[in-house]
Amino acid sequence: MEQNFNQSIIIENRKQISINGVKDCLGFDEETIALITSLGKLVIKGEGLHIQNFDTKSGELTAEGKVNAAIFTVEQNNKTIFGKIFR
Repeated sequence: MEQNFNQSIIIENRKQISINGVKDCLGFDEETIALITSLGKLVIKGEGLHIQNFDTKSGELTAEGKVNAAIFTVEQNNKTIFGKIFR
């Protein structure tokens, strides 16, 4: 049976991003934030990114900086794009 998850991603003026349903943060720097969410792996790309708040209990994350992309990734041949991003 397929589970039903609600998730929202709000990007305000490409300067701030708010995400709920975040389970874990795999890594981050000023250009990339890699997350595990209730709907899969999510990569935020940008410039000057900084995580303002990550509440592991509620699963809410907010970050600021210039947001260029929010990308859900898929596994390819048992490897993920995260291996390529964080070498």
